Amino acid sequence: MLVSLFDNMEQCTDEEVARLLPLVSEQRRVQALSYSHTFGRFACLKTYLMLCELVGKRDLVFSYTKKGKPLLQDYPDLHFSISHCKNGLAVAVDKQPVGIDIESFRTFSGALLERCMNPEEAGIIREAACPEQMFAAFWTRKEAVLKLRGTGIAGDLHPILHGKEKTETRICDARRYACSTASLH
Repeated sequence: MLVSLFDNMEQCTDEEVARLLPLVSEQRRVQALSYSHTFGRFACLKTYLMLCELVGKRDLVFSYTKKGKPLLQDYPDLHFSISHCKNGLAVAVDKQPVGIDIESFRTFSGALLERCMNPEEAGIIREAACPEQMFAAFWTRKEAVLKLRGTGIAGDLHPILHGKEKTETRICDARRYACSTASLH
């Protein structure tokens, strides 16, 4: 699996969006410009360029499944996943299904904790020195697995991490985010 992380979010400006626009495919340019805010445009452009770098090709074209999952039209044997949050961007590519998620540390309610985490996970989060960090770590693992499976966030989230998928998590205290990948190997 190849992973690319970007967390220099100070570059998220209208000027940088204007600089990146001519570097992407027409398809991605149209998609980026459909966002009404700078962050959406920047994330769309920058993650596309990160994906191009990982694949080693420019002008990637997407096709979409009936459920809206993007595929690389000219590279059917490559799988990818893209995620972004206010503190960073993440892209993963592999020859097998892959999922990636990045989330900023944030406060959470007890109701959200109970809805998303099983009792063991909730206990670990509550007892952690930094509960926001631990919540983000568990959440990104779960969302990465769901992206790998292609199911979206639906159903019971409690047992998600008890499947056969392998997850890895990176914590960035300085930029206040967690990023997790999920793979089948």
